[in-house]
Amino acid sequence: MGPVRVTAIASLTPLEELDADPFLVDSRTQHAICARWAAEQGYTVSRELLVRKLRPDHLALWDGVRPGVDLFVVPSRRVLESALSSAEEFTAECARRGVRVETVGCEEPRYDSRMKAQVHRRLSLPTAGYDGR
Repeated sequence: MGPVRVTAIASLTPLEELDADPFLVDSRTQHAICARWAAEQGYTVSRELLVRKLRPDHLALWDGVRPGVDLFVVPSRRVLESALSSAEEFTAECARRGVRVETVGCEEPRYDSRMKAQVHRRLSLPTAGYDGR
């Protein structure tokens, strides 16, 4: 059967929502949480998706996904609800297709003004080569 292939899902949330909900805007941290979880399980993230209100049947989710081999991981239920148009329909579709969906469920980071500024710079200056470090 081979190794488990993990698809990490993060929410594509507009930069304008940074002050109100920094975690949903900070897709890099969302993907890092998923990667950490996968590593703890002995898995490797093979795909990273960055989506907002995507339909649960969208081809971007299911292209090449195989039952028993692939799984989806999200940092939290909140991220899943933001990333997909219907978290319930998505989890039902996963069950129907025999594909696991895991929620890390860790505590979200608390963002101070410095952390928000880093996220803002990284997302507002990508064409200038700034990578957020």
